[in-house]
Amino acid sequence: MELLKILFLLFVALAVLVMATQRFGKPMSREKQSKLSKIAIILILIMLVARIIKEFV
Repeated sequence: MELLKILFLLFVALAVLVMATQRFGKPMSREKQSKLSKIAIILILIMLVARIIKEFV
């Protein structure tokens, strides 16, 4: 039962966040999207390497 409460609260929080960002969010330029996607890819690769190192050490 506790798990259902937690999942419900997470769903409500996500719904509120999505509605707020749709209403008050500003569109991003192509340049900024490109820059953020490059940073995200680098961070994901770093996390992947760290996880692999942690798994084998």
